[in-house]
Amino acid sequence: MQADQDSIRSSSEEVNKELQVRERVGDFDLENRQQLEEKLGHGELVEEILGQSQNVDFILEKMSTISIKEAVDILTDAIEYHEDDPNFPQRTMIRIQSLVEAHSQVDKGEFYDFDLKLEAVLIGFISPYPEVRSVVDATDDVHTPVESIRAYFLGFLYIIAISGINQFFVTRQPHISIGAAVIQLLLYPSGKVLAMALPDWGFTIRGSRCSLNPGPWSFKEQMLVTVMMGGSISATNVTTNLIPVEHLNIFYGNKWAGIGFQFLVQFSSQYIGMGLAGAMRRWAVYPVRALWPTILPTIAMNRALLKDDKTTAVHGWSISRYWFFWVVFAISFIYYWLPGYLFTALSTFNWINWISPNNFNLAVISGSTLGLGVNPVTTFDWTVINHGFGPLTVPFYTAANQYFGMVLSAFAIIGMYWSNYKYTAYLPINTNTLMTNTGQSYAVQKVLSNGLLDDKKYQKYSPPFYSAGALLGTGANFLFHTLTVTGIFLSEWRTLCESLTDMIQDLRNPRRSNYAKFNDVHSRMMAHYKEVPDWWFYFVLLGGFALSIAAVTAYPSQTKVQGLLIVFGISFVCLIPIVLLQSITGYSFGTGALTEIISGYIWPGNGSSMMLMRIYGNAMDSTASAYVGNQKLAHYAKIPPRAIFRVQIIGTLLQCLVTIGVLNWQMSNVHDLCSPTQPQKFKCASERSFYAASITWGVIGPRRMFDDMYPILKYCFLMGFVLAFPLHFIKRRFRQKLRYVNPMLIVGGMLNWAPYNLSYYTPGFYVSFAFMFVIRRRYLAWWEKYNYILHSGLTSGVAFAALIIFFTLQYTGTNLNWWGNNIWSSGIDGGAGRQALLSVPGVGYFGPSPGHYP
Repeated sequence: MQADQDSIRSSSEEVNKELQVRERVGDFDLENRQQLEEKLGHGELVEEILGQSQNVDFILEKMSTISIKEAVDILTDAIEYHEDDPNFPQRTMIRIQSLVEAHSQVDKGEFYDFDLKLEAVLIGFISPYPEVRSVVDATDDVHTPVESIRAYFLGFLYIIAISGINQFFVTRQPHISIGAAVIQLLLYPSGKVLAMALPDWGFTIRGSRCSLNPGPWSFKEQMLVTVMMGGSISATNVTTNLIPVEHLNIFYGNKWAGIGFQFLVQFSSQYIGMGLAGAMRRWAVYPVRALWPTILPTIAMNRALLKDDKTTAVHGWSISRYWFFWVVFAISFIYYWLPGYLFTALSTFNWINWISPNNFNLAVISGSTLGLGVNPVTTFDWTVINHGFGPLTVPFYTAANQYFGMVLSAFAIIGMYWSNYKYTAYLPINTNTLMTNTGQSYAVQKVLSNGLLDDKKYQKYSPPFYSAGALLGTGANFLFHTLTVTGIFLSEWRTLCESLTDMIQDLRNPRRSNYAKFNDVHSRMMAHYKEVPDWWFYFVLLGGFALSIAAVTAYPSQTKVQGLLIVFGISFVCLIPIVLLQSITGYSFGTGALTEIISGYIWPGNGSSMMLMRIYGNAMDSTASAYVGNQKLAHYAKIPPRAIFRVQIIGTLLQCLVTIGVLNWQMSNVHDLCSPTQPQKFKCASERSFYAASITWGVIGPRRMFDDMYPILKYCFLMGFVLAFPLHFIKRRFRQKLRYVNPMLIVGGMLNWAPYNLSYYTPGFYVSFAFMFVIRRRYLAWWEKYNYILHSGLTSGVAFAALIIFFTLQYTGTNLNWWGNNIWSSGIDGGAGRQALLSVPGVGYFGPSPGHYP
């Protein structure tokens, strides 16, 4: 009886709600309704859809109350604000411009009113971006449980497990990581189980009740734990390059870099980045243009798990997001056993070289391992496809600009190599390993005494030499920094000035709300929660700085505190353009090039000092960017700012402990770790690049490298600065025609060489074009509903399969020895036989003669 009454009451409420919605809709016809549904990502209209979507209900209500004048004002402001915004849909811009121009007409008609109000409500009350509208709600319930005891329990539990796994695979090439999608996949059933099993026991603090079971597992609890784990996971591994390079005998072999040193560097770099993230909120969290495209899949995955997802037909697809994820996950998990274990040639699909394995020229141009990877089909492995551009997350114009930069620079590498520019023809064309004048890997211990460069040993051994790919990447890196920093300051100077003024006003008036200048719907909703005072972040920043002083003074790195201050100042100035570029395009970079040059001048001959300064410079920017991105995630999800602050502090602490523990286990137990021939691909690509930079700019020093070895590199800084001005004015002059052309991203693509090549980026470019351009333009409703879920499912399935394969088969030495697993590593591209264009001369070396090295 009670069940029947509940059913009748529920049906009555649904009928009343539908009647209210239809009353607000008024005389909108079927075509208008379908137009609304397609804009919201619900696809083909079913007759009762209007009563099933919270956002539709909200929009219709706003459309019934907003006036034509208010709508025109919103659209006028949007035209000015998003005029040069590459993420704002061009079709929408043309449409709202025509609507505003038509406003002067006398007879506008009902359809015009509907269209005008619809565009105004979508832009002014939800988001100007369709990808945000597809995953972010337009309303918020401030009473939803967030910081619960069970949320903290699950956060601690999974941080220990997932961060350990991620650290384990960070040295793999390409690396595999368990990201936010997998975290949410594990959290969802765990939270549901706790919600069913735990009793409602609790206590009250300051009028708020804390219970073991505050009710059903909520969307906000899920997001809180995701941020607790995801932010620290994405940030912490920045600093772990230093530890193996300092500690392992294959690199420096400094055994003083033990647990105490590691803890100080990890904690200090992370908390410095977190402290700086607080200052970046005005630039990259609150502004609407700060889209942060890479965080949207996280919200999409959460919606698929916890939000009510009706099986509305979208271009013929009626499967829910939740079940779509599981189908993709299962297919991805099963399929990855092929390229990951059973038929590994599908992963490194260098099929062109199979035709003539001993053809050197063919291997150099098309090889996936030795060469440049010029090959139309290079892989059938999602870990490779997803490596470069994030093909299902970042905008297509970001991938297209980077890929164009790589293709363009490939010709430059070929020209350098075949002309033997700076002895590159005596080396493999695209390795990130520094070489001696005999073509061997550079062993830095042979030129050091007491941790510093010994010139006598150096003159007997060899200068370091770059490969052609590494030399081009290094020059592009220097050019990129000055081009980007200058370009961002030129293009975003108004935003920078406004945010700086806003920060000064907050310092003068600490009680002033952070949201005072931001009137978008998300800032208005977040204003209901207590904000995090700026001084909280400054306190964390000072604490991290104190730990960094301890790290450089308590251990024999021979680093001075004054250098830290210089590096911190430079990194802070560069942090603003770094965060702005990432928030708009999804492309991220660090200030490693600048800090390594500066430290090389301050401490010549000291590789350890250079590595420390690069770590602190890079960690400040990369870590701060990661924390700012997660603050934007919380902004979209309407999680209280103070809750995010607490979980980031606690999560980072636990994350650092786990990461250091796993890394030390790896260094003791994984055979041949960081060797170029490591059988399970734990080749330490980024660590080897880090090691090479420490030799060239730390041990050898920028004076030798700039003045004698590679003089062209010092002019790359100047070229970037000079080019920023004409490129900026050209882009402003042809704003619409060059809307999607970004010189910074083009140069950024040139940084991708050595040890990676086109074989890691070509398949990602294809996928990005298909999903982020074609499908997004032609099937927007399908794209909004399923695209980010597709990314989550593919990545989650691969991560779980790779983990099982390694620990159950590869780690125990159970390998399949057959043609499909051997062909890709045979021949010249696989490392057998000739590896350089020219042989070392008969005297036994190339370049300057011993005793006369620069």
